[in-house]
Amino acid sequence: MSDSIERLYQAVIAARDLDPATSRTARLFQRGPAKMAKKLAEEAVEVVIDAISGKPDAVVRESADLLYNLTVLWASAGVKPEDVWREMERRERLLGIAEKLPKSPVKVPKSLPKTAPVPVVRRRIVALESRLRKRQP
Repeated sequence: MSDSIERLYQAVIAARDLDPATSRTARLFQRGPAKMAKKLAEEAVEVVIDAISGKPDAVVRESADLLYNLTVLWASAGVKPEDVWREMERRERLLGIAEKLPKSPVKVPKSLPKTAPVPVVRRRIVALESRLRKRQP
């Protein structure tokens, strides 16, 4: 999937200087980061509404729109997909791939040198385990 995001990102970069009359991407760049952010938020809300409404096909379509608008905003902000992948790898080392970082900083032992790899701290995924127990007869 990261290859698809990279291809999308490269296409967004290539389209940003096209004619805004014929290119939605160029039009978003012309309108600026605030418009890009608004479009991203709109798509996120549409994904949520379709997910709650139980419309998986619509979730797929709106998710593609969401990724497109996220990629446009990344390009505008000077963020590259590999920057995001690097952050995801860092978080995986801290908490595991299925966890979001807490709002408060994760404490890393002071004894580790700054260049040392961050130790892997894996937490149980309680929500998933409890759902699995409920499904088993």
